[in-house]
Amino acid sequence: MTGNRSIDCVLVANRGEIAVRVMRTLRAMNIRSVAVFSDADADAPHVHAADDAVRVGPAPARESYLDVAAVLAAAKATGADAIHPGYGFLSENAAFAHACADAGIVFIGPPAEAIRVMGDKITAKATVTGHGVPVVPGISRPGLTDDDLLSAAPEIGFPVLVKPSAGGGGKGMRVVAAIDDLPAALAGARREAAASFGDDALFLERFVHRPRHIEVQVLADGQGGVVHLGERECSLQRRHQKVIEEAPSPLLDEATRARIGEAACATARSVDYSGAGTVEFIVSADAPDEFFFMEMNTRLQVEHPVTEMVTGIDLVEWQIRVARGERLTIAQSDITMTGHAVEARVYAEDPAAGFVPTGGTVARALVADGPGIRVDTGIADGTVVGGHYDPMLAKVIAHAPDRTAALARLDRALADTAVVGVGTNIDFLRYLLSDSEVQAGRLDTALLDTIAADYAPTPAPDDVVAAVAAVEVARRWAAADDDLWSRPDGWRSGSSSAPHRITLGVEDSETVVEVTGPPTGMQVVIDATPHPTTVGRLDSTGITTTAQVTVDGRRRSYVLTTTPDRWWVARSGGCWEVRRVDAERAEAGSTVGGDTDVRSPMPGSVIALPVETGSTVTAGTVVAVVEAMKMEHSLTAAVDGVVDVTVAVGDQVKVGDVLAHVTAEGDET
Repeated sequence: MTGNRSIDCVLVANRGEIAVRVMRTLRAMNIRSVAVFSDADADAPHVHAADDAVRVGPAPARESYLDVAAVLAAAKATGADAIHPGYGFLSENAAFAHACADAGIVFIGPPAEAIRVMGDKITAKATVTGHGVPVVPGISRPGLTDDDLLSAAPEIGFPVLVKPSAGGGGKGMRVVAAIDDLPAALAGARREAAASFGDDALFLERFVHRPRHIEVQVLADGQGGVVHLGERECSLQRRHQKVIEEAPSPLLDEATRARIGEAACATARSVDYSGAGTVEFIVSADAPDEFFFMEMNTRLQVEHPVTEMVTGIDLVEWQIRVARGERLTIAQSDITMTGHAVEARVYAEDPAAGFVPTGGTVARALVADGPGIRVDTGIADGTVVGGHYDPMLAKVIAHAPDRTAALARLDRALADTAVVGVGTNIDFLRYLLSDSEVQAGRLDTALLDTIAADYAPTPAPDDVVAAVAAVEVARRWAAADDDLWSRPDGWRSGSSSAPHRITLGVEDSETVVEVTGPPTGMQVVIDATPHPTTVGRLDSTGITTTAQVTVDGRRRSYVLTTTPDRWWVARSGGCWEVRRVDAERAEAGSTVGGDTDVRSPMPGSVIALPVETGSTVTAGTVVAVVEAMKMEHSLTAAVDGVVDVTVAVGDQVKVGDVLAHVTAEGDET
């Protein structure tokens, strides 16, 4: 069957890497693509990847990507006969699916009723239970009061997990160890659920010890055909957001794999599902043969590439084919998982500072390649990473014959990936992958936080520090040309050359680096250790320089981006920030961290100012609250003193912007 719906043009109602990824399949299928964009994304890669593009509003998502009327108008204006929602935004919005149908536009996703049922966790659990899918013991029905939940808890058994019926992402969830703690937990969970989802309905589940998050990919054609494409392990997560995903899970044996796959298919059948979907299960690490239904995501998942790499099946292609009305032409027996695939999510965040979002302008995006490597990204050179959207920048995926080889290949790919100009979690991802528990596959949903507690950024190696100093001096040599008096060689009449000194900040320390000699034969001294250095080719474009530098006999290619306060340096093996240290500060012996300015660590919007100018504060007092990338971040005073607020509620701020200054006690200034 070739289908009974014509899909010749698809509007992708999303942005970033998922929009680019969907358009890649559309191009392969010879289907015209349409991008939508906000003002913040006018020059984004997904706009350039599309055949056509339409502005849908200003930067805030609620005024652009979540504006149903604007998205449908864009589809009508460009002649799109279908809409692919990607994930997030409108992808699990039943009202949007209905609106598409009313407008005569194909929604590339499941029926609106399936979205509605699975979007309510209480209804979803009741639905799948009726089809024999195991659920975590608990109580879940509409309209449960606090008294109902308090009465049921002892029978369920402590600890219990309080969960909102609506929403996700961990908002409103509480783990409660004793009955005396439950009333307060219920009150807090209802407040948070009402604020986040507009619905304070709650239910209870038994808390599973050492839980592992395992999900199963399904495909259904809405005409009776349902298959699963194996499972993915997503236990490495923080704040209920996944960071590392892999397929298959290192936990399951073949018998359990078959049973959990069939349970996923039964879940899809329970709502007459069509298209691609994911059924999420919780499995105790202590009892790997038992699994319980958590929820069904009625959309494509962020981590779908690992399934594609082990099965060879393009999930987006099948979403479109099913939306056309085609039946599945693959049987369960046709699907095999070959090798192992692991995905790492690259976020604009600072793991060393509690994973706060970062931002800025991407000076250079360095993307890994090679056998078994796939990178899905929505950034490019010049992309501005702001605070309006999710902080995920890219996904790096590696495939190999076995898990050990896949982990090693992913680590190498991450070493060759850099987002120069924006702080990322890449160094942390490599640290996480190297952990012995991760290497052994002994995972659970609390493991990442345990590992993160001991994380410290990898300091810039000496060759990187030497390259920064050498390139800086080499630029001055080039600018001096043949002018003897302008050369940075410290030459003086009747005396040997004096070294050129540069003070650099690496992590929490400052180092005076001495450079003598011309670029063809420099001596760079770092902490009294000499490093013979030669600067070869220098190619500069704007603030970015690509340089061939030989340090201690080893020649490497470095990408250096210069900003007023630091260098960003990338080479194979990592990307580091090296701070410029003001000469007067260096001479005065000032220390890193002595600044009493309260600065924004990320781009975002000031949403609260708990103190006023002239207020006396103590160290740790919240001075400002900034909303960025869908999260709120409280910024505190570093010292006791009097505060001078320099912004107002509603102001948009950039990374490093001063929000307030605290005059320390005893400081006469």
